Amino acid sequence: MIAKSHITNEIIQSVIKIAKQAGLVIMEVYKTDFDIQIKNDKSPVTEADTRANEIIIDGLLKITPDIPILSEEGRDIPYEERSKWESFWLVDPLDGTKEYIKKNDEFTVNIAYMQNNLPIFGVVYAPALDELYWGNVEKGAYKSIAGKTYNKINVRTQLNSPVQIATSRSHPSPKMDKFLSQFKSNDLHPMGSSLKICSVADGRVHFYPRLGPTMEWDTGASHAVIKAAGGEIIKYGTNKPLKYNKEDLLNPEFIAGNLNSIESLN
Repeated sequence: MIAKSHITNEIIQSVIKIAKQAGLVIMEVYKTDFDIQIKNDKSPVTEADTRANEIIIDGLLKITPDIPILSEEGRDIPYEERSKWESFWLVDPLDGTKEYIKKNDEFTVNIAYMQNNLPIFGVVYAPALDELYWGNVEKGAYKSIAGKTYNKINVRTQLNSPVQIATSRSHPSPKMDKFLSQFKSNDLHPMGSSLKICSVADGRVHFYPRLGPTMEWDTGASHAVIKAAGGEIIKYGTNKPLKYNKEDLLNPEFIAGNLNSIESLN
C-alpha cells in the first residue's frame, strides 16, 4: 500500500505518463470511423475504451503490482472481495464516451488512487484538448495545458454574482431549474465528462451540481483533484463527501464546490 504521504513525484509522473499513453490510443481511434457497441447497462463503448483500459491496467500493474484495480472496463469484482481492500486504483479509461462519439473533444482519461475508500491522488487527462489535471491531498492540485508548466489551481472561495455553474451536455436534468432558482443570477457552462469537476477545481466555476446518475469511476480522479484544490464533492442535501467502493457503485446526486459555499445551498 502507498501511504498518503508517499505519493512520490515518481509515482505522480508515472501515472501522468500512463494517462497520456492512453490518450494517444484514444486519439488514434478518434480519427477513424470507429464502431460503437452497447453494453448491458445500455451505455456505449468503443475500441478506444478497451484499448485505453489495457494500457492503463498494464501500466499500473508495473508500478504497483500489489494494488488492485477497479475499472469501468475491467472485470466485475465481487463486493465480498473488494470490500477488503485498504487501497486500490479506480479507473475510467474514457469518461465521456457520448462526447467522444459526438466528437466534441470533451472526454477524459481518469486514474485515481483510493485509500480507505477516499480519493488521495488523481490524474485527469483530456487528450483532444491536451489539458491535464492532477491532485494529491498532500501536494495540492495542478493544471497543465499543451504540455506546458503545471500551474497550481484552487477552488473559488467567494460566492459572487452571477454564480458560475458547470452543467452536463449529455444529461440535462429537470431538477436543475429548482437548484438554479436559489440564485439571483447565474451563468451556465455546459461541458462533458469529468472536466466539469475540474472546472470547479481550477476556479472557472463555483459549482457543479450533478442531479442525475454517475458511477464511482466517473468521479474518483476529479474528486482527488478538487479535494487537493481546496474543494469537495458532497452528497446532495448533506455536507457528507461521496463514499467509494460501495456495494452499489452508483453515486448519489452530488454538488462539487467550495465546502463553505455548498453548505449554504438547497
